Amino acid sequence: MSDSRPGPGGIFTSLRRLLDNGLALAQARVELFAVELREEKCHLVDALIWAAAVVALAIMTLSLSTFVVVILFWDSARIGVLLALSLAYLLGTLLAWRGLRTRLSRSSAFSGTLGEIKKDRACLTNGS
Repeated sequence: MSDSRPGPGGIFTSLRRLLDNGLALAQARVELFAVELREEKCHLVDALIWAAAVVALAIMTLSLSTFVVVILFWDSARIGVLLALSLAYLLGTLLAWRGLRTRLSRSSAFSGTLGEIKKDRACLTNGS
């Protein structure tokens, strides 16, 4: 005859295994998140360093270029040249701002972690 009683530890062993599997899954997701967080921090620091270099060099270039152009037109049209350069710099600033906003809106930070969590939820939903 078959014995219908659960083995030693039966339901508690199953619950313990289920809890252990859930914790292992959570641990894997947290580790993935930590790795992605480190990568994002490195990308951010790298981008900030390059951005600072670009800004510093651009300011120096614009200042010296403006100085040279104003000196060249000192006698004939210095006010007109200053206005034209100011408008050109304003246009460049607006285009750069727009480009920055576009780039920031396409950010995909932590996409690996979010993707794995979505897969986990889909598996749990389909498994029920």
